[in-house]
Amino acid sequence: MKREKIAPAVIQYFPLDQLHLSDLNPRQDAEPEGIDLLADSLAMIGLVQNLSGLADAETGKIGIVAGGRRLRAIARAIERDPAVVERQPTLAQIPVQITFDTATARAWASAENSAREDLDPADEIRAYGRMKESGADVPTIARTFGQTEAQVYRRLALAALPAEVLDALKSRQISLGMAKAFTVSQDPELTLKVLDSVRGKDASEHRIKQLLQPDTVSGRDRRALFVGVDAYKAAGGTLAADLFSDQIALHNPDLLSRLFAEKLEDDAAAACDGWHWFEIMEGSYVPYGAGEKMKRLYRVEGVLGEEQSERYDELAELANGEVLDEAGQAELAALQAILDGDYTEDQRRFGGWLVYVDDHGRLRKEGPYVKPQDRKAATEAGVLTGHAAYDGGEDTAPKSPYSAALVEDLKAMRLAAVQGALLDKPQLALDLAAYTLAQVYGGPLDLRTSDGKIQPSTATGFTPDPRLVNPADEEQGDNDEGDEKEDFAAFRAKGQKHRNTILTLALARALKYGCTDFWSQSPDPLFDAIETETKASVRKVWTPNAENFFNRVSGDYLDALLLEVTGADPEGTGFKTFKKDKKGDKARQMERLFTDPEYQRAWHIDAEKKAIIDAWTPDCL
Repeated sequence: MKREKIAPAVIQYFPLDQLHLSDLNPRQDAEPEGIDLLADSLAMIGLVQNLSGLADAETGKIGIVAGGRRLRAIARAIERDPAVVERQPTLAQIPVQITFDTATARAWASAENSAREDLDPADEIRAYGRMKESGADVPTIARTFGQTEAQVYRRLALAALPAEVLDALKSRQISLGMAKAFTVSQDPELTLKVLDSVRGKDASEHRIKQLLQPDTVSGRDRRALFVGVDAYKAAGGTLAADLFSDQIALHNPDLLSRLFAEKLEDDAAAACDGWHWFEIMEGSYVPYGAGEKMKRLYRVEGVLGEEQSERYDELAELANGEVLDEAGQAELAALQAILDGDYTEDQRRFGGWLVYVDDHGRLRKEGPYVKPQDRKAATEAGVLTGHAAYDGGEDTAPKSPYSAALVEDLKAMRLAAVQGALLDKPQLALDLAAYTLAQVYGGPLDLRTSDGKIQPSTATGFTPDPRLVNPADEEQGDNDEGDEKEDFAAFRAKGQKHRNTILTLALARALKYGCTDFWSQSPDPLFDAIETETKASVRKVWTPNAENFFNRVSGDYLDALLLEVTGADPEGTGFKTFKKDKKGDKARQMERLFTDPEYQRAWHIDAEKKAIIDAWTPDCL
């Protein structure tokens, strides 16, 4: 059978008004910004690739089936500057590959859009670099490639990387995202060292930046936010901006720390001007218990006159209806300030503030407080009255936030954690056994008494090693008739490994909680050392929840704990709402904070804060 010969397509030249976008073209929509960029490129270098179209024999019009973006961009370039056709002849007479056959035109449309392959990123980056080296400026490169100037700057940053990095990108040993991370480096030798360590690995961009800038401080660090980049630079500090994100890296951490300390001291003094004292907290919050021995001072509330009270109610009603104008809001705020009151001169004479910088780089104050050494004088001056004036003596210990029953439960679970960890340290268990037997008055193992208490009053959230709760059957004799000789022979036949397992289990269960004897209540360094060596942690066997912990401490404790583990703004809406809740609701929310990933996201818990939550233990342990 003779195959029909198809005539080859020909390229002819047409003015723009003879061309239109064919319905066969799959690219019916295009982003205006992209068309503008392509128009810049065409105006710069002309059309370097012809269009393809279906000719209409009756009208002479050409429907473009491949090259729709180019057609739009040509129209846009001529619309902006009609004279462009004089500089770029291919825009005056446009080359078009034509056919009169609809099936052929459809095949062209499909082929161009399905077979088109984007330029390899490494090749594109190098092309930008070569054009820059030839003397072209950024605007020229942007117009040539039909890209934004911002995109050109980012590509040129990549083009400046060592050739080895671009080679690794070309060979797919690193991703484009990983290559971007290398642009923060200031040390070519370190760049190549890090490159070798991440080739072929799924290393995160953040990790690569850490390796390349081990001694830098993020521009989002609270110290940087507080000091300000301009002040840091004015003091001689250097930094690098990441073109691929909005982050900057500060290269002089010691300078930043000094500027932070100096500014904090000055700003704290200004914020606490007129007060007896202020104390700067090192962290981003006031730790729980910092003001426990101090006495809190409160504003002396004001009183509104009869007319003022009526006006206040009137304005408040308008505000609730969201119809209060700006002048009315100012008037309402002034009346509210009278009601809120202020601190007296006597309060300022004895009181002071705990000052800190929060995670957002803002100066914060907590207080005011009267310190224990000023309590007597403040009482005599009438600043402290009633219960606040009571002084049980300088050595009076503050009341513990934990009940005795809660402390016993926490100790039991901590002991369970250490016992469970000791099960995997048979040599340590044997050493402790020998040491105990060598002591005249006992030792760390209660070999002649019952097992150490590891069961708390509530088992929720508590998962000790199952070997501690359900001892192996091998502990018991195998002979039902009680022949100890045969039992012992059978036991020995099981081998040394079995013997060590049973012995380790018995010794671990005999471990007592951290005090040297029943009567001593002082901490035992040996118990702490055992805990450290076994890498035990109560959090491995216990997860705090409402039932086993949060409902058993005060609401104030939960407020402080929330700030401690979330780094929340004490003046923020989230914390203020939490603080107003009933204790039961707070306890349930804290349980979710410790266990529910979605709730953690609502509080903006990142990986660092998640690690704090996962490792947190009450300070009574």
